Amino acid sequence: MLDKSYRPQEVEGKLYSKWMEQGAFECGRSKSDDAFTIVIPPPNVTGSLHMGHALNNTLQDILIRFERMRGKDVLWQPGMDHAGIATQMVVERQLAEQGISRHDLGREAFVDKVWDWKGESGGLIFEQLKRLGATCDWSRERFTMDEGLSKAVRKVFVQLYKEGLIYRDKRLVNWDPKFHTAISDLEVEQREVNGHMWHFKYPVEGEEGRFITVATTRPETMLGDTGIAVHPEDERYSDLVGKFAILPIVGRRIPIVADDYADPEQGSGAVKITPAHDFNDFEVGKRANLEVINIMDESACLNDMVPEEYRGLERFEARKKVVAEIESLGLLEKIEDNPHTVPYGDRSGVVIEPLLTDQWFADAATLAQPAIRAVENGSTRFVPSKWTNTYYDWMRNIQPWCISRQLWWGHRIPAWFGPDGMIFVEETEEAAFAAAEAHYGKSVDLNQDNDVLDTWFSSALWPFSTLGWPEQTPALEKYYQTDVLVTGFDIIFFWVARMMMMGLHFMDEAPFHTVYIHALVRDEHGAKMSKSKGNVVDPLDLMDSYGADALRFFLSVSAAQGRDVRLSEQRVEGYRNFTTKLWNAARFCEMNECTVPEGFDPFAVKEVINKWIVGETVKCEATVREALEGKRDGYRFNDASNAIYAFTWNIFCDWYLEFAKLPFQGNDKAETQATAAWVLDQILKILHPFMPFVTEELWGSLGAERQTDLIVADWPDYAAASIDAAAAEEMEWVQGLITGIRGVRNEMNVPAGAKVPLVFNDGSERDKEWLEQHWDIIARMARLEGRDVDVPLPKGSLQFVHKGATVALPLAGAMDIDAEKARLAKEIGKLNGYMTGLNKKLGNEKFVANAPAHVVDAEKAKLTDAEIQLAKLNDAAARLAEL
Repeated sequence: MLDKSYRPQEVEGKLYSKWMEQGAFECGRSKSDDAFTIVIPPPNVTGSLHMGHALNNTLQDILIRFERMRGKDVLWQPGMDHAGIATQMVVERQLAEQGISRHDLGREAFVDKVWDWKGESGGLIFEQLKRLGATCDWSRERFTMDEGLSKAVRKVFVQLYKEGLIYRDKRLVNWDPKFHTAISDLEVEQREVNGHMWHFKYPVEGEEGRFITVATTRPETMLGDTGIAVHPEDERYSDLVGKFAILPIVGRRIPIVADDYADPEQGSGAVKITPAHDFNDFEVGKRANLEVINIMDESACLNDMVPEEYRGLERFEARKKVVAEIESLGLLEKIEDNPHTVPYGDRSGVVIEPLLTDQWFADAATLAQPAIRAVENGSTRFVPSKWTNTYYDWMRNIQPWCISRQLWWGHRIPAWFGPDGMIFVEETEEAAFAAAEAHYGKSVDLNQDNDVLDTWFSSALWPFSTLGWPEQTPALEKYYQTDVLVTGFDIIFFWVARMMMMGLHFMDEAPFHTVYIHALVRDEHGAKMSKSKGNVVDPLDLMDSYGADALRFFLSVSAAQGRDVRLSEQRVEGYRNFTTKLWNAARFCEMNECTVPEGFDPFAVKEVINKWIVGETVKCEATVREALEGKRDGYRFNDASNAIYAFTWNIFCDWYLEFAKLPFQGNDKAETQATAAWVLDQILKILHPFMPFVTEELWGSLGAERQTDLIVADWPDYAAASIDAAAAEEMEWVQGLITGIRGVRNEMNVPAGAKVPLVFNDGSERDKEWLEQHWDIIARMARLEGRDVDVPLPKGSLQFVHKGATVALPLAGAMDIDAEKARLAKEIGKLNGYMTGLNKKLGNEKFVANAPAHVVDAEKAKLTDAEIQLAKLNDAAARLAEL
């Protein structure tokens, strides 16, 4: 016998361990040739579960469980990313607490420390994903620094280098002065600051008393200026193009050039150009052939390329000194307040400096072309489709990809330098020394490049390196191409695009046919979650309070394409109530001895309520299946979730089980018992991908001994002709009549226990027949005490029309009409006063201007709700007045 209540904390861990012990998650269990593969977006080894992870992995697990039940050979490939800078920072912080730096240890010993940390503390997130119910094939877990993936990384680097698609160059990069490394755009956080705009006057050479004014937010960089740009059509400066200005403090002659980058509408229309310290200036400098002068070292202190009194100064100290000297020279025109964005390292927390350094680059423009074509020709599609244009925009304007990082933790670049600087790129050190000996004609010493590869480089190989490439493994043959990638929009460029490039280049096939882009999880007001706002919700806390199933179902039902998820704990609690509803329905069936006898055919039932519920089951399965197959309009998790929710709660629990109560009390109940048990089994199967724990627990607790656990049970498969249209029409008529009567009772505030008579006029013969056949059900569910057909309407009756028939409820004897009129009048007055207050608040311009947007929206929503309620009350009062 089922317990009175479902306790997820006692069930979830037990069931997950059972699944693991049985190897239920492992690929190869099914002998089907039809494989279904998802590679998990590898979380950082330093990571812990947040709501974005919970959403992403819930959606993946729904698809994996669905396709596993459909008999496919399913692989959900798990693994972790070594997260170069993040992991190195964690270990360096631990060392700092002991008064040690990585330089004290040396590279080899420090890397050993990182591996030790990974073994002891890394991978916490996988244990948290197991709590969520994620059914990855954990036996195949990979790590981007394990030997197999490292071999793939080396092979890819060497091959691309020898194909001319990887090269070494001096270019501008995002430089982190604290960590002394280049970082990717994704690791740069743009912060709004209240800064200043300094306007400096540069003397025009040979024209005494004439100046050209430039504006800057970074005065210290002027020491590296090598030009001034003006717009070609800016008549104010047309006579200056081709001439020179004199750079204050430094005394360097710098050319005045014409370039479209200069905006005549911004500031003076003239722009100082510092090619070594600004990305836009670098491009202008290339077009105008300007000198590139790097004035900073790796710590963002000024180097020997500036006047002696500035050398060694930290950049912001240099800023103060530059401004003071410019002012003393009489060349400071003005200083303006200037709110603007400044790039910060998301982990170091320091201002990022564009810096000219020697780095390794991949020729992304060439690699991108096949990846663009794959989306253009439909080989890979984005869902929602709007992200296709985002992908095109990034890929068609792609810049060289800086793939080197000045770190110790990561894939060390397989390049060795000879005594004369000659570079030897090989997969192994032995091969590099052999190549050097062949080049020099003798053995020489080589030094391996100290840099490591960008984390995204190894992640770009994830769909095929995790399957054993470069070896031609059976797994690679069967599971590549993978099916769908589920990920967030923020890494379309950093990860999705690069996997597309690498997959097509090395496998001659895109790594996946569908990219499903899910939305952000925001707080209940629509604000982005952040620690600084204090609005971060921990998914583990929600699972502790309401169970994993409730959180999973909330996330899936909220995952509408293109719409962010607003996290409401109240809604998560509501889906906990859904598990309770299902549990109670199962207990009701168990108490009424509902079981599926051997040989039972649900499509041969005789009773109309059973024909109807079987048809509704078929419709629900079709809706869920089509939404999860993703063939039409992509994957529609919210539609699938809403369909099984509505079917379970409304159709099965609220209607069918209520209809079944009368048969359960009679002698001829076997068919209804069997049907109820069969439908409950179908619900457990269809709901399982969304709510795996409660469904598995019920599956194992109800009925006879099961042949398999639910996780590996067969997905329902019904014939299209299984829906009895006549039964559906009949029972929808019954539902509509009961709903109409309940609506009138509720509107008129008829006491729940009061039974009222029914008058049914002008109905068709079929309607009258249905009324008689189902009268016992209708009377019990609508609280009626008798019926009259085609008789004059009694005084004090309220009417409504149902399928052409007039339905009247004589209410005079069932309620105190005068008291109800008085109650309605009081409610209407109270509501009018409430609305007056809301209108006054929303009419206050100061409130609307200063209150947060979500607060104003909430007040507007309250007013709308009140207006709807007032309309209902007025309608009820008008109807009462007719009695």
